[in-house]
Amino acid sequence: MAHSHSHDHSDHDHDHGFSLGHHHHTVDPKDVNRAFVIGIILNFAFVIIETIVGLSIHSLSLLSDAGHNLADVASLAMSLIAFRLLKVKPTEKYTYGYKKTTILVALLNAAILLLSLGAIGYEALHRLADPPQHLPGKIISIVAAIGIGINALTALLFFRSKESDLNIRSAWLHLLSDAIVSAGLVLGGILIIYTRMFWIDAALSLIIAIVILFSTWQLLRDSLRLSLDGVPEGIEIGKIREMICKMKGVIDFHHIHVWAISTTENALTAHLVVPPETALDTIEKMKHSIKHTLLHQNIQHATLEIEMENSPCDEPDC
Repeated sequence: MAHSHSHDHSDHDHDHGFSLGHHHHTVDPKDVNRAFVIGIILNFAFVIIETIVGLSIHSLSLLSDAGHNLADVASLAMSLIAFRLLKVKPTEKYTYGYKKTTILVALLNAAILLLSLGAIGYEALHRLADPPQHLPGKIISIVAAIGIGINALTALLFFRSKESDLNIRSAWLHLLSDAIVSAGLVLGGILIIYTRMFWIDAALSLIIAIVILFSTWQLLRDSLRLSLDGVPEGIEIGKIREMICKMKGVIDFHHIHVWAISTTENALTAHLVVPPETALDTIEKMKHSIKHTLLHQNIQHATLEIEMENSPCDEPDC
């Protein structure tokens, strides 16, 4: 995940979660919104074309690709909803707003994709055992070529913001894998025209399934870790502890917990041990500079508990 380099330390209004770590330009939510809407409309239109053609010529690779594209439309729609929910203001019942929906949606997306893979794989094996007698390769190629255009165009819309958020990255991955799959289908169609080997259609749909499996597995792992409040990728607790312990006046920094509030924002709680004679305003300054350091480590919300050195501590990890 990216670093958020905005220096606004307010804990209330963290709309700068969408800043890119390596390029230092903030993603415009309006652009992302538009990218999602265009992507949903174009891809849904393509699903309808693919399904009608696939059914009329009995092409499994077109139908499996349509199923896969439909899963993508659903996931784009869910990602858009999650993205919108990020903006919902916190309430007394939901103190972080609905930010966690972004993580749950990414998890649900991965689960839906895995299910659709099972169906594609089953049907493909069935067809390989008993290949169809005729398939128009030319039509398969033409439809798939349209797919390359649509997916590549939509993937480009997400390209700039893909590092800033797990959901945007998953949308980008989906679209990119769709474009690659469509390219494979074009080749398959051409091969069918020239070789009349109709089993190629089913073989291709199996390859499609394997391609999707790899990208989905990664998404499933990331989103599962975040939904279990695991430490988000790219954050190392040991490294953070080391950095803070090096700061002036810090004796120890322990009892550290880091978790994701959404796919773009992370929170930390920790105990900060200081010498007993430390003045209050010094502690405030220390807290300020620690939060600043943490912001550069992609932790937007930090809650620090102050402990005096040698004071009795009943926490299990003292």
